[in-house]
Amino acid sequence: MTDSRLIETARNSKAWPFQEAQRLAKRLRGGKPNGEPVLFETGYGPSGLPHIGTFQEVLRTTLVRRAYEALTGEKTRLVAFSDDMDGLRKVPDNVPNKEMLGEHLGKPLSRIPNPFGTQHDSFAAHNNAQLRAFLDQFGFDYEFVSSSDRYNSGAFDDALRGVLRGFDAILDIMLPTLGEERRKTYSPVMPVSPTTGEVLQVAVEVVDAEAGTIRFTDADGSLVEQSALGGMSKCQWKVDWAMRWVALGVDYEMYGKDLTDSGVQSGKIARVLGGNKPEGLIYEMFLDEKGEKISKSKGNGLSIEEWLEYGSEESLGFYIFANPKSAKQLHAGVIPKAIDDYWQFRERLPEQPLDKQMGNAVWHLLRANERRDTPDAPGAGDSLSVPYSLLLNLVSVLGLEATPQNLAEYVASYTGKPVTDPALERLIEAAVHYNRDFVAQTLNKRAPAGGEVAALKELDAALASAGAGASAEDLQTMVYEIGKREEFGFESLRDWFRALYETLLGSEQGPRMGSFIALYGVEPTRKLIAEALERT
Repeated sequence: MTDSRLIETARNSKAWPFQEAQRLAKRLRGGKPNGEPVLFETGYGPSGLPHIGTFQEVLRTTLVRRAYEALTGEKTRLVAFSDDMDGLRKVPDNVPNKEMLGEHLGKPLSRIPNPFGTQHDSFAAHNNAQLRAFLDQFGFDYEFVSSSDRYNSGAFDDALRGVLRGFDAILDIMLPTLGEERRKTYSPVMPVSPTTGEVLQVAVEVVDAEAGTIRFTDADGSLVEQSALGGMSKCQWKVDWAMRWVALGVDYEMYGKDLTDSGVQSGKIARVLGGNKPEGLIYEMFLDEKGEKISKSKGNGLSIEEWLEYGSEESLGFYIFANPKSAKQLHAGVIPKAIDDYWQFRERLPEQPLDKQMGNAVWHLLRANERRDTPDAPGAGDSLSVPYSLLLNLVSVLGLEATPQNLAEYVASYTGKPVTDPALERLIEAAVHYNRDFVAQTLNKRAPAGGEVAALKELDAALASAGAGASAEDLQTMVYEIGKREEFGFESLRDWFRALYETLLGSEQGPRMGSFIALYGVEPTRKLIAEALERT
């Protein structure tokens, strides 16, 4: 039984996963017939490898799924659907054995030999395995469904008969959206050539919808009459999308803004087939640092592998969580803040009332990989002993020679215990990588000027008196008090701290100085001051 407090709060939550869940619950009104699980779906094209877009779609769908469970207590399923009956239109740039693949253009991805030299028996089987490994890496709860399995086994045959029965009605929907030349060859069903094995883009005549028989001109010019069932045809993708919704009974699927028109057309086709378009959210696309749409062909933006090299899975989920209907810039510069914000939100989670918790991204992320019938979020209240931003400041001072072991030793000295937290260990390594690739080349320690010189000398003297055992709070107070003194001429404390960052660390922004000095050490900090004063 789902916790009554959870249900009541979920009904009134303004968090977007609950807003989506509320819409779906209103549509289903008491769930599906006979207690059948509510079906959530995400789609995947296996001509390429899974990427950050795959992650965000599965994650966001999972968040809505868990919100729906909390709201209703009903059973759910998540299907990851691979469209591996699609014909290979062009040879990807990032695969081996391109010449071999070129010989199989037009054939279903599941019927093309594996170019990767792995144990899998087809191009699609290899990439499908990559998808499953990718989703498993993040602990997603899903069921994998293959288009080729459904077509070849006959599981889609009844739905295909529906497409043949509604052939003319589907043409009425699709033809007005196509150019003149494309209309001449468009068919809702694409036959598989009996001579070449290719998925053909040719005009098709329905001979007998109930028997599944179609007639078309084959690649060699001959007129062929054959069954469309049992893997001998594949629907055009907008028709395929609609047919899949109806055949599988999909209740919820989100997709990108670039598919808005396709979703409208597929929704109309679903009604022809006797079903309805699922509920779903249309999300905005990722942008690069310049605000341009991310493109795999351009190679702009950030890959999931890069994010995980410089950050963490949790921080990526946290960054993705915020308003999915707004475009997000995806580049390395957003990673440090996403990491620290994630841990701050996680630490304060238990202190929040339930309605605030359910608006906290971390509440959703901590519950993503398992169904929970209580408001509890596993790991709520956990924190990092050292923020990621502080790790970055430390490693930037240590330089390119710094190793994760060096950082771990500083952290152990700061906290008084060895680093054993796996999350902190990962971030220590990530900080070294981030500094190497993005920070080190941008640092420029300027010489102190004017009152900054006297202020730094005063700070050095104060640190000498404080000694190695001073706490971060005492050190922060010391820095703060020096910055307030009128004789040094700082208009605001912000100017004093900026001077410290620019002269000691070489950057325009920086950490809480008391924490940095405590982590780096009083004497090493005095050495930084001495080096800065030598530049005057």
